[in-house]
Amino acid sequence: MTISDFRPAYAEIFLLAAASLILVLDLFISEARRTLVYGATLLALGGCALITVMTADPEVAHAFSGMFVDDPLADALKLAIYLSVVLMLIFSRSYLAERAMLHGEFLALTLFAALGMMVMVSAHHFVTLYLGLELLSLCLYAMVAMQRDSAMATEAAMKYFILGALSSGMLLYGMSMVYGATGSLAIGEIANAILNQQANIIVLGFGVVFVVAGLGFKLGAAPFHMWVPDVYEGAPTAVTLFIGSAPKLAAFGFIIRLLVEGLQELLPDWQLMLIILAVLSLAVGEITAISQTNFKRLLAYSSISHMGYLMLGLLSGTTDGYSAAMFYVVVYTLMTLATFGMIMLLSRAGFEADKLSDFKGLNARSPWYAFVMLLLMLSMIGLPPTVGFYAKLSVLQAVADAGFVWLAVAAVMFSLIGAFYYLRVVRLMYFEAPEHDTPIAAPTDVAVLMSINGIAILALGILPQSLMAVCLYAIQSSLSSL
Repeated sequence: MTISDFRPAYAEIFLLAAASLILVLDLFISEARRTLVYGATLLALGGCALITVMTADPEVAHAFSGMFVDDPLADALKLAIYLSVVLMLIFSRSYLAERAMLHGEFLALTLFAALGMMVMVSAHHFVTLYLGLELLSLCLYAMVAMQRDSAMATEAAMKYFILGALSSGMLLYGMSMVYGATGSLAIGEIANAILNQQANIIVLGFGVVFVVAGLGFKLGAAPFHMWVPDVYEGAPTAVTLFIGSAPKLAAFGFIIRLLVEGLQELLPDWQLMLIILAVLSLAVGEITAISQTNFKRLLAYSSISHMGYLMLGLLSGTTDGYSAAMFYVVVYTLMTLATFGMIMLLSRAGFEADKLSDFKGLNARSPWYAFVMLLLMLSMIGLPPTVGFYAKLSVLQAVADAGFVWLAVAAVMFSLIGAFYYLRVVRLMYFEAPEHDTPIAAPTDVAVLMSINGIAILALGILPQSLMAVCLYAIQSSLSSL
């Protein structure tokens, strides 16, 4: 191992040191100066972004005996992860402070979770993939249970932990079977063994089944979705925002590394499984969300359906499909950040604005925030001129081009069903009287970033080409080396 081995992992090394330092620093800072730790957390993420940009290279670079890879796909996903984590922290600062959660342990867990996501998107070995996944998962379990006095949060954390452990076991068992069939844990060597027909096809087939099932759990796709509504509702809204945004980016990178780079030759096998997961996710998510009155549970079922659309792009088996899926997951993350940010904006100490009725008359209280929420709901449906339209159109076009026209038609029909519960939020905001006239007071940074986020949903819907080009370049550059 040489010093050049460390260059692709400079950002990870820096974040690990920063998170450890912040955890220790918090012990010596008084409550009145707690914002210093918060500021240091944002600076750490900014430093990671700077290092990632400075070390970015169009060439694919491997490190640590091929266990770690630095390529345009990893760099693009890492930058998106930094942005989403920074927005999560800014949107949730007041929320966390009012609930005595803005402490070093929460911020350190956030950074360690971000580190796990970075490892996931740069992993090129089954062991590295699993280490990144477990680092992320363990941090999320602790963050869900952060409100120790909340019975709902504790229950949600227990369900999340038990089902997460089950899914990790299934994923690990599948990986062990792939190892038994190919004789290697390195993704490149596994791909070569399958290509050269040196693998035990029967054992490999069983391994792929367990791997896809484990991935379904982690994505929250039906029929492995049972943890999603309870965790979304029971966790503090700031944690729900975190779970619903950045980890989806990491999960996309995880799937690309595992299925596309490692098991591409088995496309017909895992493609069929993804078709089943996609259809079930669309059906369960869109139909079940109709009956929800809790907005966080509604968004939980909405996320299940959105994971169905993500899998539509992945199962196409083409470069255009993978780039469409990447575009979709980035857009979904942007929509999720602003939507949960709006819930926290309407919340206050001792009050959670997590019911649909809490959005009644929002236009009368704040026409601007109601307009931002309108853009978000239209984008979730997939209506122009918002970016959600192009996100859905791109994955539908990819799956139709792959020969699954019936699947694209089914997805459109389910999307029409989903329009009902999104438009219900719009009706409540614009056509119902507010239940109370409490003014919406937002810190300046939150107000500015929320507005930028909402405008970005509209601007990217009018001019989506640049973001789509970045996604296509990242996928093509990373997969061309295979």
